[in-house]
Amino acid sequence: MKIIVAITGASGVIYGKRLLEVLLDKSIDTYLIVSEEAKEIIENELSLKKEDIERLANHVYQINDLSSPLSSGSFITDGMVIVPCSAKTLAGIANGYSENLILRAAEVMIKQGRKLILVPRETPVSAIQLENMLKLSRIGVVILPAMPAFYHHPKKIDDLVDFIVGKILDSLNIEHNLFKRWSGRY
Repeated sequence: MKIIVAITGASGVIYGKRLLEVLLDKSIDTYLIVSEEAKEIIENELSLKKEDIERLANHVYQINDLSSPLSSGSFITDGMVIVPCSAKTLAGIANGYSENLILRAAEVMIKQGRKLILVPRETPVSAIQLENMLKLSRIGVVILPAMPAFYHHPKKIDDLVDFIVGKILDSLNIEHNLFKRWSGRY
């Protein structure tokens, strides 16, 4: 299985890091792109360097490398996850503005009919952002906001992160046990 993971400049880079850790543990081939804006957020929120995150991926591409295989529909992947997905990236995808590799790879997923999952983290959201999400949802893009549930009785932040990462894995049809599933009344 081949999954593209993109980390953009929104708070919540911990979700991208954890997704990469789980995919690595499952021996799933990952192709990582980190935006310029995400570098600072990685340092600020995780006290890590971009290179620390890159070590979790099998393949790493630079944001401006539009000659990479990820730019072509002939490069077969099983899906792409943008986690977190900034409002800027969301707008670029929704409006076909493929100025960098993240946006181009997302465009390829859409045009090829492949799985594209966006994990917006910003709150509150504007009407413009909601319209962009709706526009993309209508064409089959999965909009998976970083909104953890509490029915599984999370005890720490890692439990909340694992819930969202588990939902991403569910959308990719990848088995996991990152959270306790709802089974009816407790």
